[in-house]
Amino acid sequence: MRVMGIDPGLRCMGWGVIEVAGSRLSHVANGQCVSEGDDLAARLLSLHRQLGRVLEKYAPTAAAIEQTFVNRDGAGTLKLGQARGVALLSLAQAGLPVGEYAPNAVKKTVVGVGHADKRQVGHMVRMQLPGVEIVGTDAADALAIAICHAFHRQTADRMARAGA
Repeated sequence: MRVMGIDPGLRCMGWGVIEVAGSRLSHVANGQCVSEGDDLAARLLSLHRQLGRVLEKYAPTAAAIEQTFVNRDGAGTLKLGQARGVALLSLAQAGLPVGEYAPNAVKKTVVGVGHADKRQVGHMVRMQLPGVEIVGTDAADALAIAICHAFHRQTADRMARAGA
């Protein structure tokens, strides 16, 4: 299984792709889509096009995305939600099943602590994907999301086999 994780953002959308073979994880690629344009519509289109190229190049078979958390800035939360919508649209156009995870669930799965900071997340991603060169913090978060999805899929598969 090849899993793509996405850390949605309007200015910078992190992405990471991992290969899952049993309990073994390996790094395929990671990066950041940086939006371009003078208005919101142009920036969203830019993200959609960049993400489409990444999906075409790395051909994941599953995807995961971080859920939007609501903060005090309603306008900022709405814009983040729109960027997340663009990512979901891109994944749906590629025909991928998509898992959605709360930020704390990703941190708990990867680090063991639901309120870990970005430095801890990056460290644990490097531990689980030896030799990985992470492009930036958004890409590290995206790889963590992919790892979280791989873990949850493996657990769900084991549970299904045990029930059968």
